[in-house]
Amino acid sequence: MPTHRTTKPLILDNVEQCVDQILERLGNHIKVGLPLGLGKPPELINALYLRAKADSSIHLTILTALSLERPVASSEIEAAFLKPFVERVWGDCPDLLYAVDATQGKLPVNVKLHEFFFKPGSRMDNANAQQNYVSTNYTTAARDIYEQGCNLAMQAVCKPDDGEALEYSLSCNPDTSLELVRLLREGERPHLLVGLVNQNLPYMAHSAVVPSEEFDLVVDHPRYTTTLFSTPKLPVDIADYALGFYASALIKDGGTLQVGIGALGDAVVHALGLRHTDNANYCRVLGAMNWPEESGALVERIGGKQPFKTGLYGATEMFVDGFLHLMQKGVLKRKVYEHWALQRLINLGKCNPDQLSASILDDLFELGVREITPRDFEVLKRHGLLVERVLLDGIHLVLPNGQRVLANLADKATRTALASSGLGASLVNGTVLHAGFFLGPSAMYNTLKNMPLAERNSIHMLGVEHVNQLDLNRPLYSAQREHARFVNTGIMATLSGAVVSDGLADGRVISGVGGQYNFVSMAHKLPTGRSVLMIRAVRENEQNGEASSNIVFSYGHCTIPRHLRDIVVTEYGIADLRAKSDSEVAKALINIADSRFQGDLLKQAKAAKKIEENYQIPEDFLGNTPENLARRLGALVKENVLPPFPLGCDFTEQEWVLAQALKGVKAQAATTSKWKLLLKTCLADPSPESALPYLERMKLTHPQKLQDKVVRMLLVEQLKRLKVLG
Repeated sequence: MPTHRTTKPLILDNVEQCVDQILERLGNHIKVGLPLGLGKPPELINALYLRAKADSSIHLTILTALSLERPVASSEIEAAFLKPFVERVWGDCPDLLYAVDATQGKLPVNVKLHEFFFKPGSRMDNANAQQNYVSTNYTTAARDIYEQGCNLAMQAVCKPDDGEALEYSLSCNPDTSLELVRLLREGERPHLLVGLVNQNLPYMAHSAVVPSEEFDLVVDHPRYTTTLFSTPKLPVDIADYALGFYASALIKDGGTLQVGIGALGDAVVHALGLRHTDNANYCRVLGAMNWPEESGALVERIGGKQPFKTGLYGATEMFVDGFLHLMQKGVLKRKVYEHWALQRLINLGKCNPDQLSASILDDLFELGVREITPRDFEVLKRHGLLVERVLLDGIHLVLPNGQRVLANLADKATRTALASSGLGASLVNGTVLHAGFFLGPSAMYNTLKNMPLAERNSIHMLGVEHVNQLDLNRPLYSAQREHARFVNTGIMATLSGAVVSDGLADGRVISGVGGQYNFVSMAHKLPTGRSVLMIRAVRENEQNGEASSNIVFSYGHCTIPRHLRDIVVTEYGIADLRAKSDSEVAKALINIADSRFQGDLLKQAKAAKKIEENYQIPEDFLGNTPENLARRLGALVKENVLPPFPLGCDFTEQEWVLAQALKGVKAQAATTSKWKLLLKTCLADPSPESALPYLERMKLTHPQKLQDKVVRMLLVEQLKRLKVLG
């Protein structure tokens, strides 16, 4: 982040002092921009929020997204399970008090909260949140926060471990902060930039590093180095795995990957890792799935099933822990470089990064590189194309032997001289992952902090204005994002090819568009890019177990319009929708719908004249049921080829057993009449001795309330079903 400021920040050791300074310098009308997710400084925003809560003359507006909260129990039984887990995983990580009050509907009238992305499903019935939601693409979020009048930017930062803090790292969240700061500095609005140091954050280099002068205030005291908010892993089930493996076969060796958080993202990552390290089992999984001729041809054309020779490069808004797993597995290893022509030569096979030859200078000239500008010089030298002792002096290059030549590759004498004494042996400082922000389990943060410096520096955190679009440098980004596969998740797909990912037909927001639209649009702009949207074919009502189709004829809201339709994947197969007619699109989506709903979908499509009357669903797709999927993949689950937590687990073994059992308890309680539950409780046999550790963990060894006795009976029943009791 370039700066023209020379004033050092005021260093404070207490957040209350910082709030005093903020109010003294900005007055009582504060509009604070906070990073999404992990980058929020919890102690600092809490102090400011509590000050406003106690003083109604302070008008506080919070502009942010993804305000993370610890899970809260909805019953005594849930509390017994959650309390030890929450204490172990989140430790002394402070709650975001404004978020807690927002969830409970207790925000004071002088505090407004505007978010552009919610934790999925967390604000569905919250009127205040729904009314104050701001719909924006991730790439325009900084602009919109600025337009809303932001006059204070706060962020959690970290500093180098040794020496004076001349620089700070924005670590997990340079995503929108870099652009927001630029807008504030270029404008005339009085404003403050404030950092709070948390040394548990990994120190990320490159664009994430800013001079200390960029801050007006910095709060720095060891008491604020608290536990980072983490997102525990979710289990991956059979349907998730089917989706993930279908998607993994669409990813081309030597290509580019974007993938998100959650069970579906973990399934894709596990599949890619298995493809590379255990290809036999990878092919066993694929072989157990449904592969009609068209899908097989698509994989051959744009993807692959073999291990990775060149490997993948990551270009993603969200850096999830899956990318670290892919680095460790040897999948994420394709390095890219910050010069468009150099990158194009690598793509064309004319430049071997590990062994440079003199011909690269002629090839750069042929591609159109002429004058070596100061920017070109800096990039080419940083990447080792030019040796360290080559200097730029005006319009000349000064070579290590003292020879002066024109800084222009159009001059053959320059190319000859550079080849003789100025050309490096190999390229260095390549990047395997560009990302806007990171969020994940605590193991991810520890891995980043302990990673060898060179390896960590191959990860480049930067603004989403770079990662989520091509506009800022189309030649470079297009060259880097070769064979891009942007893999995202949706909730529903309509038979027109539109996808619903962030809201309901009545206008309620589930989460937010985030960067999904950006990546889908970018896939259409890149010559070899594809968008892959993963959608569960069905969803089940937790209360009554009834299933509904996520492939629907039409819907009253969409995130991705039908004219951007590309590839949709369900657990039953792949639908390639690009450049297809409406009839072909509708047929392809019905083919990968759950068979319980295919008939109604086909009937609706025919009634709307979108499919001809005599069309019938191909035999290959008439067995799309959960039972058939379990039959196909069940053995691989038992063999642990498809484990429940492929990327690690925050639960203890006992907690994972209890989590599965409690899910069954909840389902049984919701679908069984009360008198039957009471009768079963009265007639139940004494609990076996082997159940005691589980009952102790749930505080059910000596239940007094009738409700607890019913839960105890159901829990023992579920533990027996899971076959964990001796």
